[in-house]
Amino acid sequence: MFYCRLAALQVKMRKSPMSDFHLETDDRTKEERSRQKAPKKDGLASALGMDKEEPKAPMDTDYQEEMEPLKPAIRFNLNFDKGIRGEPPEQKRDSSTFTIERLFEAVASRDPGKLDGLYEYLHQSMKKLSDSLYQSYGKTALMKALLHLKDGKNQTIDVLIDISERIGDIKEFVNAAYTSSYYKGQTALHIAIERRSINYVKLLVSKGADVHAKACGKFFQPHDGPNFYFGELPLSLAACTNQPDIVDYLMENEYLQADAKMTDSHGNTVLHALVFVADNTKENTEFITAIYDRILKNNARLHPKIKLEEKENEKGLTPLKLAAKLGRNQIFSYILQREFHENQFKHLSRKFTEWVYGPVHSSLYDLSSVDSFEKNSVLEIIIYGSDIPNRHAMLETEPLSCLLEDKWKKFGAGFFLFNFLFYLVYLSIFTVVAYNKRKWQELRGWFKVDKTWSVLYASGQLVTLLANCYFFVTGILDMTRKRPKMQTLLIDGYYEILFFTQGLLFLISTVLYVADRDEYLGFLVICIALSWMNVLYYSRGDRHMGVYSVMIQKMILSDILHFLFVYLVYLFGFSAAVVTLLVEPEQPATARGLFGTIAPNSECVKPTYRNFSYTTLELFKFTIGMGDIDFTNDYKYMEVFYILLIGYIILTYILLLNMLIALMNRTVENITKESKSLWNLQRAGTILDMEKRLPCCLKGCFRSGVEKKLFTALGEDRRRCFRVESMNWNKWNTNLINISEDPGFSEEFDQHENPTRGFDRGSSWRGLFMESRRRTMPSQSNEMRVLNG
Repeated sequence: MFYCRLAALQVKMRKSPMSDFHLETDDRTKEERSRQKAPKKDGLASALGMDKEEPKAPMDTDYQEEMEPLKPAIRFNLNFDKGIRGEPPEQKRDSSTFTIERLFEAVASRDPGKLDGLYEYLHQSMKKLSDSLYQSYGKTALMKALLHLKDGKNQTIDVLIDISERIGDIKEFVNAAYTSSYYKGQTALHIAIERRSINYVKLLVSKGADVHAKACGKFFQPHDGPNFYFGELPLSLAACTNQPDIVDYLMENEYLQADAKMTDSHGNTVLHALVFVADNTKENTEFITAIYDRILKNNARLHPKIKLEEKENEKGLTPLKLAAKLGRNQIFSYILQREFHENQFKHLSRKFTEWVYGPVHSSLYDLSSVDSFEKNSVLEIIIYGSDIPNRHAMLETEPLSCLLEDKWKKFGAGFFLFNFLFYLVYLSIFTVVAYNKRKWQELRGWFKVDKTWSVLYASGQLVTLLANCYFFVTGILDMTRKRPKMQTLLIDGYYEILFFTQGLLFLISTVLYVADRDEYLGFLVICIALSWMNVLYYSRGDRHMGVYSVMIQKMILSDILHFLFVYLVYLFGFSAAVVTLLVEPEQPATARGLFGTIAPNSECVKPTYRNFSYTTLELFKFTIGMGDIDFTNDYKYMEVFYILLIGYIILTYILLLNMLIALMNRTVENITKESKSLWNLQRAGTILDMEKRLPCCLKGCFRSGVEKKLFTALGEDRRRCFRVESMNWNKWNTNLINISEDPGFSEEFDQHENPTRGFDRGSSWRGLFMESRRRTMPSQSNEMRVLNG
């Protein structure tokens, strides 16, 4: 009678809407309970109110598995009345008792016969398969069985599902999740997808499995060490493991459809997850793009009004922007150039073929999220992303290449030339003012006014001061916007650092001058030299000079810096040894100078190797073949001195200098292959910098592209597009249906945009076609000769 009331109480508590709490039964013996006690907290964990970190146990293993110690919980002991009735407590388990070890062993063996009597035992003891007594770090027998499939099957799974349904905890059972921090959130559905078993996926979904469960443990997050980040959600897992059949089922099943716009703990959708697992290889790109398109089409068919690709993650990145940020150039190029020809999916395209005539293709590219006219655009991400791999290749992808060329022609070239002329004027004024510094010295004091002060001289000083303040501020702003890391600061922020240093040196010189300090002159002359060096910045406006400047920059930042580090070690080391070795001979009545001794009644300064700065300078002369040892005759230990000198010359003049020349030759060869790409990147950064400095009234005038009305099956679609014309002889005979009667530029389009391939406005179509053909066909094949004939 008591057990019947207890069962009724358990049923009532399960149905109670107050909470998910339910009372579990416990028939363990006293020995088993003492053996499975939860571990005690250590001192620090106890003070913080935290449990010790659970061991990083494997998800599953064929060897002995470490079970989770049971945590304290309120359970009903079925053996409590045996002591009252005078019966001895149970000491041994009979064959009808199922512990977690026995249950796990049975499902791992895939033998359903070992589960005989499980239902009767659970029913009699009022237990459920979802009870904590049958879980280890959240792992249930169902998960254990799914991890031990053979040929895609494990017959114990059907037995477990059937028993759980009869017991009445099927939803709790199939939706149980790992609780350990390493695999937290993983459910049986995740495991079935990872094991590539669509049959068990269908079974679990039909039994109420949550298709939006998130596996958010450390193993499923990007971090140093073994991990598999797939986007946490079952749909993302199926997509990232190339299982299109499971993807279709999860999105279209009749029970609970997976929402493609659902995000994980980082705000990433399934499309973001696909970008994360892309690795730029051919095989990987093929399956990633196929699954990407499949999800887009499924979502467009199920939810036509939802624009899945425009969904941003927590960092404000769409899948396209994320591909640019991570340097996934293959999937990035595909998304930019994706084109669907089916009418019901045309609105998902980012590229639209406007017309085709022979090998000439005229395409319209969607500029949304691409053009720097928008905030956090793809162009800004690539150009200012100093740590992005493959960004040179991504900038050469259409339409980015033609878009940058269009910006350069519209405003970049003109503004760049204006800045160059302005800098030359500034440099001339600065040099003249600095050369006439004596007049500046005569008028010491910033606020002093002299009648002889030249208006032109004062104006030159003011122009110089304002210009260097501008260089100082813009240098800070540019480095802040690009935010380069330390390892890329000297590469991407090379000229920004130089202009910033130039402005800083002049401001320091000005402050010292106002303070009536003579040291201002040292900072001033260094600033002049640096200002003339920065003229090379404007060489990026020309391709040949720009490539040459890139090579100089790379050699300075790589070979020469490394050489100087090693050389300074040798120079200072041998200088210290020489200064310590040579003892100055005694001379009558001498006075010491900075670089030597002054003999009595003599105005000449006699150099000495006892001075460290003089010794360093002399050893440097030996390095370049200009050394002199005439003053060493009177010193002691000359033999040791000659040994040091010979060793120094061998290590520096013979070894280091020749090694530097060899390394510079190798650097020139390597840089020649990528110097054009580096120059393109530098010019692209210059274009964006000039665009940001344009007044708001001019930005709209110089904006690339044109508004186009694209008619799709869903209605009118208006986008800003950019036209690119290209030659492709491999596809000249595959697009005959797109031939236009008037393939030339329309008047409406010419009012907004110039051709992007270097053809003049108003040029005839025949001239355009023949010019392109001559460029791309230096020699014709026999087949082409027949066609041309």
